[in-house]
Amino acid sequence: MNWSVIAPLLVFLVIIFFIGIWSSRKGAQVSDDNFLKDYFLGGRELGGFVLAMTMVATYGSASSFLGGPGTAYTMGFGWALLAMSQVVTGYFVLMVLGKKFAIMARRYDALTLVDYLKARYNSAPVVILSAGAIIIFLFSAMAAQWIGGARLVESLTGLSYNTALFIFAVSVLVYVTIGGFRAVAVTDAVQGAVMVVGTLVLLVGVLIAGGGVQAIISDLITENPNLVTPFGADGNLTKAYVSSFWILVGVGVVGLPQIAVRSMSYKNSRSMHRALIIGTVVTGIIMLNMHLIGIFARPILPGIDVGDKVIPLISMEVLPAWLAGIVLAAPMAAIMSTVDSLLILVSSTIVKDVYLNYIKPNATIKAIKRTSFGVTAALGVIVYLLALNPPDLLIFLNLFAFGGLEAAFIWPIVMGLYWKRANKYGAIASMITGIVSYVAIYQWTAAQGDPFGMLHPVVIPVVLSFVAFVIFSLAMKQEAYDYNLIKEGEIS
Repeated sequence: MNWSVIAPLLVFLVIIFFIGIWSSRKGAQVSDDNFLKDYFLGGRELGGFVLAMTMVATYGSASSFLGGPGTAYTMGFGWALLAMSQVVTGYFVLMVLGKKFAIMARRYDALTLVDYLKARYNSAPVVILSAGAIIIFLFSAMAAQWIGGARLVESLTGLSYNTALFIFAVSVLVYVTIGGFRAVAVTDAVQGAVMVVGTLVLLVGVLIAGGGVQAIISDLITENPNLVTPFGADGNLTKAYVSSFWILVGVGVVGLPQIAVRSMSYKNSRSMHRALIIGTVVTGIIMLNMHLIGIFARPILPGIDVGDKVIPLISMEVLPAWLAGIVLAAPMAAIMSTVDSLLILVSSTIVKDVYLNYIKPNATIKAIKRTSFGVTAALGVIVYLLALNPPDLLIFLNLFAFGGLEAAFIWPIVMGLYWKRANKYGAIASMITGIVSYVAIYQWTAAQGDPFGMLHPVVIPVVLSFVAFVIFSLAMKQEAYDYNLIKEGEIS
């Protein structure tokens, strides 16, 4: 083991554990009546900086810091162009959901996305479909993060993949289980800052090692001219495919439960406006830097067979060991911040939306606390078992989960906010159509190739779910929702 690299990472983990312990003690001071709101939503007290960083850190995951640069290493500048569609993510989500979503969540006393959908549509099938979609697709997303964390530890320590996976899983489970959402939000703020600094340092190191941008570009052209075009090393990044990613990782992100729930958690309008600016700038810096690092690493370290190992290997190649350890805290931070957010989201879905709604509505606070801690820990163990057999590029596992969640949730969320004729029939039809068509098209594409001209499989399901929402809402009329109930003054 290279202890010069590992020591800074261990210090980083110790800091994260202390934050979890602090959050647990602060949570212990919360009254029993407010336990759920504090554990699953941080008491709706997030300021602008913390809100921005928790959104960036939740979205900037193993696929952004390991899988994305690994794919850029393989495909070249075309993948970096595709990935930059993510810059607008935080801005778009807060602009679309923003005040109206936060006001409605407070009015309904909603602590989860499913809480909001339940109150807006007043439908048990909507709750069951929503909870099922979150649990199923987020297991894929969580498995991707577990795999990324394990590969990072494996690359640094030389331990076997299974041992590295166990160490990573235990590290995350301890502070998430005891600290809840508050621990997640505060650690995300720390981890977001680490990500920005780490990516800047590593990019400078790679540029120096490669002899500057001009020399690196010349090497790439010599190896394969397609690496510096928008179409990928093999020319398979078509205009349609790249454009479709604006739906998957740009516009469609408004339908991701782990991102949408952040729009419930901020303190006031000023916090939201600050988060719009900070989140957009930070996302742009991180996404551009990480994908450029992946591309520029190719001439320096040719022949890396597993793309997810590019960032750990190039860090240890171009930086002093102690600095590499500090820099590699950035992908570790990204992975841990996404894992903790997904864990707490799935846990809240099971406890708040299933257990308290349909299994034991009159559960005592003591039972709820015990169940919340137990479910969070159990979920981590299950995902650990799923991650024991990893794919070569985890980014595609993560993107599969993104697509499924967006196909299920984007229109029930957005239309529920902005269309007074939206009703439960439209929401149910939209979710079923989106999920079924997405899984079918994804499987067909994997087996037979893309029948739609290299579009990502999420595009057609999003369109079909929109059509289903409108048709069924109009065909099965209900009393229109009264938006006069929503007053802007409810969030100062």
